[in-house]
Amino acid sequence: MTPLAWGLPFVFILLSIAILPLAVPRLWGRLGFQAGVAAAAALPVLLLLVPGEFGRLGAVLHEYASFILMLGALYVTASGISVHGDVPAHPATNAALLLGGGLLASFIGTTGASMLLIGLLLEINSERKHVAHTVVFFILIVSNGGGMLTPLGDPPLYIGFLQGVPFLWTLRLFPIWLLHLAVLLVVYMVVDFREWRTEEARDIARDEMERRPVVIRGKVNFLLLALIVGATALLPAPIREAAYIALAAASLFLTEKGLRKETRFSWHPILEVAILFAGIFVAMEPALHILAERAPTLGLVKPWHFFWTAGSLSSVLDNAPTYAAFLALARGLGLPEVAGVPTRILEAISAGAVLFGAMTYIGNGPNFLVRSIAESRGVRMPSFFGYFLRAAAVLLPLFALETFLFFRP
Repeated sequence: MTPLAWGLPFVFILLSIAILPLAVPRLWGRLGFQAGVAAAAALPVLLLLVPGEFGRLGAVLHEYASFILMLGALYVTASGISVHGDVPAHPATNAALLLGGGLLASFIGTTGASMLLIGLLLEINSERKHVAHTVVFFILIVSNGGGMLTPLGDPPLYIGFLQGVPFLWTLRLFPIWLLHLAVLLVVYMVVDFREWRTEEARDIARDEMERRPVVIRGKVNFLLLALIVGATALLPAPIREAAYIALAAASLFLTEKGLRKETRFSWHPILEVAILFAGIFVAMEPALHILAERAPTLGLVKPWHFFWTAGSLSSVLDNAPTYAAFLALARGLGLPEVAGVPTRILEAISAGAVLFGAMTYIGNGPNFLVRSIAESRGVRMPSFFGYFLRAAAVLLPLFALETFLFFRP
């Protein structure tokens, strides 16, 4: 049995990601500080556990490289698309934009869809005073729930793909995805219609009069995004990873000059992900073995157990390593139906990791990004706990319904 102490580096980096952005936000914003945190988690494993097991290290590094290159390719290509315009911010218009983002999220990732559409959403609603609730539902739908149908949609699902889950397997989550988005959109329409009726008449009049046609620039990147999807589904490693690099380079070369400045492109977010996940991938290796070895003794055996436990942790910790931890835990149950895991339990882990990520600003990478962009455009967003209370009021009853329909005991 692997000693429990070898799980401490993994616990350390997860708690750091959850706590430090709130405790020391300015310090956490520095890539050098994040690199120090990642190194503190990874070095004990590299120095004391890995020597003599270079095969395991090689597999970890391959998964890490594939993961980061895929995210990087999606990030670069999506940031090469600019969507601008202003149409009346009716509740139906906003709901249609949220639905479009929810559909896109599964194919260009929750980060890509969020970056592509949040600017347009804020521009359309710029004449309205009550906008924060629309951004909250944008996080619930586009930045989280929408990305459940393919491994490209959300990082935890790509981790599953790298560990043997077939690319098209996640399409079986379509009923959960459909119910989740449908309920959220109906609730949003009710909330936004109420808020729209409280707007001042002069703001509504200005919203109706100030119109600009929606213009899409950088359209070549849609083709490149489609090629990334095809490469992920069809190409073996390492050709797949080479394709990611080539397509990202093509996006940088083909996108018209100045457009990325318009989309506020920065290398900082993807570098932050690369640094932190370097520590996560190394530190979680012994932790995954601990979970797999002790799975039969932990009492998690039902799909709903995994839906709520994997989901709850994903709401306060990064959902990709949380998914990996529960995948290892489920493999220890001894029912290897899909990638070593019972089918219904894998469904529960996948849905929980993706959907519960919307519960807090730190549950999924795009959440904080969207909040920051909205606040930079003058939207007064809820505090950390204010957002949690709003999200919980909407999501917890929906999770209970999904448990009854899909993961009942």
